[in-house]
Amino acid sequence: MKLVIANKCYSSWSLRPWLVMRHFGIPFEEVKVPFGPTFDDPAWKAEIARYTPAGKVPALVDGDIVVWESLAIIDYLADMHPDLPIWPRERAARAMARSLAAEMHAGFSALRSACPMNLSKKYAAMDLGPQVARDVARAAFAWREARERFGAGGPFLFGAFTAADAMYAPVVTRLETYSFPVDAATRAYMDAVLDLPAFRAWREDALAEPWIVAEDEVDAEPIANYRKSA
Repeated sequence: MKLVIANKCYSSWSLRPWLVMRHFGIPFEEVKVPFGPTFDDPAWKAEIARYTPAGKVPALVDGDIVVWESLAIIDYLADMHPDLPIWPRERAARAMARSLAAEMHAGFSALRSACPMNLSKKYAAMDLGPQVARDVARAAFAWREARERFGAGGPFLFGAFTAADAMYAPVVTRLETYSFPVDAATRAYMDAVLDLPAFRAWREDALAEPWIVAEDEVDAEPIANYRKSA
């Protein structure tokens, strides 16, 4: 299988299925197509169109089968590997995990818009408005509820790492990058995601990338710059 992704520093949607495949040991070939100078770059769109009719990343190519959209890719992987606990095994936990993943896929637009994923920088806390604050509060509440109900077996939302954690990993990075104040339980969950070996591998690659995408560089002075080429 081939997983087509964009820049690891910026591409939050690419991160999600990549984490699932890397964490669960699903063999794949990584095909990275770096963003152009803008997200509407015609050359980039033409290259991505070779792999997926959606013209976006990520895309999974499995022989003559093409799957696009992060959540659809993850579900395809779960169907292909029923032996792997990509989703929680217990029915109530699995229902909640899928609901949270779908909520992430469709929501949190204020946070995603105001705080693009950027693994190379850290910014001081800033007031980003009530809608962003509501998104952050909702994420923290959802994580706490999942942990309280189903997280006794480990540090992740449902104990062990699952697709739900992969879907929320870019939210974790945003809370870290933009220095959102969080409670102890949220901080503990964030630390678990950030310390996941698969995530550490992704971030190491991201910090070695030479490309800068101006649209995902916020207009503020960072308090830390982690990029290796800087």
